[in-house]
Order: sequence, then structure tokens, then C-alpha cells
Amino acid sequence: MILTRDGIQQAIASGDIIIDPFVPDRLGPNSYDFSLGTRCKTYKHLELDSRSHNLTESCEIDERGIVITPNRLFLFNTAERIGSARYVPVIRGRSSVARLGLFIHITADLIDLGSINQLTLQLHSVSPIRIYPGMAIGQVTFWTVKGEIELYKGKYSGRTSPCESLSYLDAFHDN
Repeated sequence: MILTRDGIQQAIASGDIIIDPFVPDRLGPNSYDFSLGTRCKTYKHLELDSRSHNLTESCEIDERGIVITPNRLFLFNTAERIGSARYVPVIRGRSSVARLGLFIHITADLIDLGSINQLTLQLHSVSPIRIYPGMAIGQVTFWTVKGEIELYKGKYSGRTSPCESLSYLDAFHDN
């Protein structure tokens, strides 16, 4: 079950949902519009290896923004810390941003219970598009869980966003 505006506000007030900083005007009927941060990472090479640590370059984006180009992945932080140990956050792009051809996540839209951080967005565009820090870029919804809650303790815990892929830390098994 998805939380409504009222449910999100109540959960923020009780501390069951963290959105920091929280701007009440960004609360919708059943979601919250989060904004783009200032930190960006890109991979140094176009060919990536899931079994290796892929080198990245980091930069800070100022008020002039940055042009996101096709065929390249841009990892960005959200301006807000977002998460919950009680509700499952799911992120999506805002329709106005999607209509410009910008994807804000490739397939990783589910945020694990207990993961409360600035999120890492995986930005990919259909055509070149200039984006700016602070712009409302996506929305987060919160879902109730059924069953025993187990909090996230994985390899991305305690990392600073944006964080590149740590797939090389996974155990690869021969089948």
C-alpha cells in the first residue's frame, strides 16, 4: 500500500520517514519531489567491467548546470537525505523531466529499508539536456511492508553519494 500526502506527513512528523531538508510544497498527493544535488561522477572509460573497480571522475556542478549527453552515464547525488526503516521508498522520474528525454535511474528504483542517505541517481538522456542543481528531478513514494523488517546492511551502507558501482565486490559463482 502506498502512503498518501497525509500519510507521508505523519510519518515525517513521527520520524518514520526521513527527508532532509524537507520542503512541504514539494509534497504531492502520494509522493515527494526530490531535487538534484551538486556532486557528479562519470566513468573514465566507456567500456565498464562488472568484475573490476571502474575508475571515475568527480566534479561539482554550479548554478550554470551541466549538459547530460547520450551514451554516457552520469551519477548524481540528491540534495536530500531520504529513507526509512519502516516504509520502502521507491524513486521515479518526474513526468516533466521524462518528457525532456531524461531517465533518472536505470533500473534501481527500490531503496532498501534502513538505507537513509543522499540517493545516487543514474542519469541517462535520449538527447543532450542541461540540468541544474536544486531542480526538482524525481519523486519518491513510500510503501508499507508486510512481514518482519530487516534493515539494509549492504555494500552501499555509509557511502557518500554519488557512489559508483561496487559490483566487483559481489561474489561471482560458476553455475
